[in-house]
Amino acid sequence: MARQKHKPLQTIKQINDKIASGEVIVLTASELCDMVRDGEEVRDVDVVTCGTKGIMSGTFATLSFRVAEPNVFERADTVWINDVPVFVGPCPNERLGILDVIVSGTAVSRSNNKYGGGHLLRDLLRREEVSVELVTDEGRRLQTETYLDDMHYAALLATRNAFRNYNAFVNPREGCVRSIFSVRCLHGPYKEASFCGCGEINPLEKDPQLETIGIGTKVLLNGAVGFVTGRGTRSSPEKPNLSAYGEMWDMDPLYIGGYNTSAGPDIFSSWAIPIPITSTAVLENVKKTDDEIPLPIVDVNGRELLGYAKYSDVWKGKCTSVTYRKKICQKCEQCLATELCPAGAFTRGKGIDKEKCTNCGACVTTCVYGALKANLGHIPFNGIDIPVTLRQSDKCKAVHLMDKLKHMIERGEFLLNEPVGTIVFR
Repeated sequence: MARQKHKPLQTIKQINDKIASGEVIVLTASELCDMVRDGEEVRDVDVVTCGTKGIMSGTFATLSFRVAEPNVFERADTVWINDVPVFVGPCPNERLGILDVIVSGTAVSRSNNKYGGGHLLRDLLRREEVSVELVTDEGRRLQTETYLDDMHYAALLATRNAFRNYNAFVNPREGCVRSIFSVRCLHGPYKEASFCGCGEINPLEKDPQLETIGIGTKVLLNGAVGFVTGRGTRSSPEKPNLSAYGEMWDMDPLYIGGYNTSAGPDIFSSWAIPIPITSTAVLENVKKTDDEIPLPIVDVNGRELLGYAKYSDVWKGKCTSVTYRKKICQKCEQCLATELCPAGAFTRGKGIDKEKCTNCGACVTTCVYGALKANLGHIPFNGIDIPVTLRQSDKCKAVHLMDKLKHMIERGEFLLNEPVGTIVFR
């Protein structure tokens, strides 16, 4: 991607000096866009914090921990953690009693097809004990337990996260299609839609030319400090995304977890990135609102582009959380909202576990009595309004995370850094 040189307003060092002196002006992307909608002139801002939370299948963790004393076994051949299969490697750790394993966010438990890698990582972050079962290269079977805080190494790695351009998915055909973009399936023709993306608060919407985001940029990854490592897989100038690294111990389970689609378990993950206002071009980009950001409408069958809506059709400028109206709840013997909640956040008669909830709206569209409520929006297409039945991005939690980043910067707890390299797309 070619970079244009723009007239500088200030340097990152100058912004950091303001942070150190307590004079920095920080706005969240939501606050700034609200000012734009209200017709206010935006000039005095040093940093805009941005965020995104959504399904990010390209997420995995590398863990290293002891399972036995030295010389108990030579090498591990197969390993499960909480019954989730993990990849053994890359180091064999011969006779050390230590495992190095890789946990995919989309791995599926061998005993529970509604539990996967994303659920496991969240359980680790909640400091829950996890079971470890391994088969050695000699065929011996060993079992033990461990915790995150007992691990020598625990890092989350993103290979394809924080896309700038997400899609709305519809089924233009008769019938129902199972997909990672649905909880049950997508009914057609054009009877419902699901979509991804946080629109105007998404970091790569705020800096599409990657003028301030580069290799080594410091970010918040699931609430903990992490670093951009470069471009992500399937990334292009038209549809950029990022890769990243962050240690897990300080991550918050509020921002990460498993999510069950009709095609199997997936993983939710969250980012917040500070955009330093270093040029007039960056300042103009951060002002873009949902009304200016296209939302591609895609055929879920073959990913063919059908047309465009706008993010303002689905977000209306604000995040709308899912609410539970207990007085309306009929406590049905078979509660579809409980059975189909992809995050396991809703329980009949008890309500919503806000830590687990991704505000996706799946429960809203399954409860026939209207006990669950959220404004999910509609997507206009060819003269019809297609109702949104599923949001696979959680704008509310993304706002929460970028608020956290804003306050960290204002308190001097988070300094900005110069990237060590630019991100080049091929």
